[in-house]
Amino acid sequence: MALKEQLDKFNKQQVKCQSTLSSIASSRERTGSSRQSVPLPAAITQKKPDAAPVKFSNDTERLQNINNIRKAPVGAQIKRVIDLLFEKRLALTPEQINELCYVDMHANKAVFDSLRKNPKAHYDGRRFSYKATHDVKDKNQLLSLVSKYPDGIAVVDLKDAYPNVIEDLKALSASEDIWLLSNSQEDIAYPNNFKCEIKVDDEFKALFRDIDIPSDMLDVEKELLKIGLKPATNTAERRAAAQTHGISNKPKDKKKKKQEISKRTKLTNAHLPELFQSLNASSSRN
Repeated sequence: MALKEQLDKFNKQQVKCQSTLSSIASSRERTGSSRQSVPLPAAITQKKPDAAPVKFSNDTERLQNINNIRKAPVGAQIKRVIDLLFEKRLALTPEQINELCYVDMHANKAVFDSLRKNPKAHYDGRRFSYKATHDVKDKNQLLSLVSKYPDGIAVVDLKDAYPNVIEDLKALSASEDIWLLSNSQEDIAYPNNFKCEIKVDDEFKALFRDIDIPSDMLDVEKELLKIGLKPATNTAERRAAAQTHGISNKPKDKKKKKQEISKRTKLTNAHLPELFQSLNASSSRN
């Protein structure tokens, strides 16, 4: 009996402890929720804003560049404007030029006056535009221009005509409408027109007449090799082959009658007057 009473007492204590623990847990939950709902003071919750960083003007570099341009020598400012006109290929007012390249011609009279007199600038009284060496705008006009120069026209004088002029020159050369030849100094464009008259300098004629051409082809081939040209013939090889087959290489001893030039002869070498000395002599005797 005593044991049963002790067990009942123990069970009651367990139930009591369980209820005590449950009440403690529920009270803690209520306390936490109440703490969350309590608003904190504004001084605590609000974060102080950071101090705004000191910023310099974004245009500082640009304004410095403009100032340097306008303080540059007159020649440097003119070159800047000429480069702009060459690139744009438009007629621009001084105000537009100032906006595009920062050269203020209203504030600098020396630049304005020098640009008006510049051979690469055209001024119509209001606008400036680029003035090319030759006024051509397309490939057809370019071909017509080259055709007017039978002695050739320097390519360097055509480069500023319009943006793709070099491509058009190459296209005309590829179609054989013109010839593009180079010397040690520059490229020259020639019209492909055999009807045009070409003037030959007297000095060049004298050099041509003074050339002593060897009578033996072996000597001719040696001279060609000396100046870096490959002969079209190989006389030594041809003569060796002829000896192998027993063919004589001695030149035939035929005397050709020298043709006299008569009045009926069609004169096609009028630039070599010494060819017609006999004709002039016979005419004077008659």
